[in-house]
Amino acid sequence: MTETQQRFLRAIAERVPKEQVVEVHLFPAIRQGGVETGVAVVAERPPVPPADASAANGDHAEPPTVVGLIDPDFAPALAADSPEKEAFEAQRNHAEAAIEARAPLDDEAAPEREDGVETDSAQQALEHQAPTRLTVHTARYRLTLKGVDRGKWEVDVVAEADAPLAAVDAVVRGVQRRAGEGAEPDRLTADAFLDALEAPVATLDR
Repeated sequence: MTETQQRFLRAIAERVPKEQVVEVHLFPAIRQGGVETGVAVVAERPPVPPADASAANGDHAEPPTVVGLIDPDFAPALAADSPEKEAFEAQRNHAEAAIEARAPLDDEAAPEREDGVETDSAQQALEHQAPTRLTVHTARYRLTLKGVDRGKWEVDVVAEADAPLAAVDAVVRGVQRRAGEGAEPDRLTADAFLDALEAPVATLDR
């Protein structure tokens, strides 16, 4: 990673909360006509709302996951006599009955492992949760190396999609096609991204 690429990552962190970054795909820089440009694809997870956010705003709680339904400590902020409260209790009872009977919630035949043993009920509950949707950004920088505008620095970060993590690869391939370059980007995990932000300049490639 070069010093300019680190500067690019820091500019991204100013526009996308660094604690919400899941991964970054950093493409090799391109120099042409006295200008250096670079592209990155950034996956950002949604912020976790405060536990009492719905109650504070007077809104109904978000539909709970299966794990939330069977958690005895889970209590959505719903009026005691409201239809929503009754529906929640019905869903919780159904979930508890399904777990107790070791049957999936959709009443279909329970999947079996290769050894013939039923799939663990906790795993069944996790499989019924929807995948987390991420905001996928395309980030670009432009650094002028020569001429009267030498040193000019421009960064643009645009949200391209709201999709599961698996869709990030499709965005990466799209960037490769548009750039006409076959070079593979460096994939930075959340931890690697945070480390790169703080890495001493002396440890970076020039």
